[in-house]
Amino acid sequence: MKFLDLSKVHIRSGSGGNGSISFRREKFIEYGGPDGGDGGKGGSVWAEAVDGLNTLIDFRYQQHWFAQNGQGGMGQVRTGKTGEDIVLKVPVGTEILEEDEETVVADLSKLGDRVLLAKGGNGGWGNLHFKTSTNQAPRRANPGQEGIERTLWLRLKLIADVGLVGLPNAGKSTFLAATSNARPKIADYPFTTLHPNLGVVKVDNTEFVVADIPGLIEGAHEGRGLGDIFLGHVERSAVLLHLIDGTSGTLIEDWQTICDELDAYGEGLADKPRVTVLNKIDALDDEERAFLKDELEDAGAENVMLMSGVTKDGVTEVLRALRPHVEARREADKPVDPEAEAEGDAPWTP
Repeated sequence: MKFLDLSKVHIRSGSGGNGSISFRREKFIEYGGPDGGDGGKGGSVWAEAVDGLNTLIDFRYQQHWFAQNGQGGMGQVRTGKTGEDIVLKVPVGTEILEEDEETVVADLSKLGDRVLLAKGGNGGWGNLHFKTSTNQAPRRANPGQEGIERTLWLRLKLIADVGLVGLPNAGKSTFLAATSNARPKIADYPFTTLHPNLGVVKVDNTEFVVADIPGLIEGAHEGRGLGDIFLGHVERSAVLLHLIDGTSGTLIEDWQTICDELDAYGEGLADKPRVTVLNKIDALDDEERAFLKDELEDAGAENVMLMSGVTKDGVTEVLRALRPHVEARREADKPVDPEAEAEGDAPWTP
């Protein structure tokens, strides 16, 4: 299935049904009177985050979503049928934006999150509502309210615990393949990864999700290479794993490029916890490893770790360094029990 993380949709809620103009006409009843029913309410358009989806590809082939109109009122005080709602089922982590692609309408970051995008129009009143002491036979009814029409953008930001960042060919896909069952494309040319990949890794009986995104290059925030739009998939992560190619001749420049691109993207990525790893150490001897590690730390990188995704040397240590950040985020995201909060969480003492 093709991965799609941005899609444009056109939605319209249902219009309300018109009110009815009707009068009683029954045998042996001397006085009739108005009995026009109200129109039915139009259907609304909702968006809901559901399980089992990880792409917006369905909205590539169906971009128009129209709810059902309400039925008109009828005689004998019969109200028209309400139009059926329509629900856009989207993956967890989907942002809904206005047509300007900047104004956020809703962020469906949790399973079951639901938002009303366009409310259905109200049905019109029948002529029964307009009966008064001075107007016993009103010939007036309200039309139904028009539905709401909107153009929106759906943008998917994958839910991952760890985000992999680095230049092209830094070894991100190799790391994901070495630590999970994911099988991303791996090759010896830049931009092998063209769309994000997810993998579930396990260390010390703890599982978490790692997102591998396409590599960044200098000027990605200006649209160079594949741009920096894929950084949206690591916005929600608890920690970033910054991989650096140890065989590169421009080690410090490579590290600084990613730092600058994260800062230029914004959204708090530059301030997010980060684990910096010197990768591909299988091609370096002990002296070179120590020298390059010191160079990075002198340039400003903190607690640089050494790893080889190919030989898996140092992989477990890197996963263990990521684990505390993931667990801290999960602990912070745990829902608070109102009853327990009211009672206080002080430990019991005899």
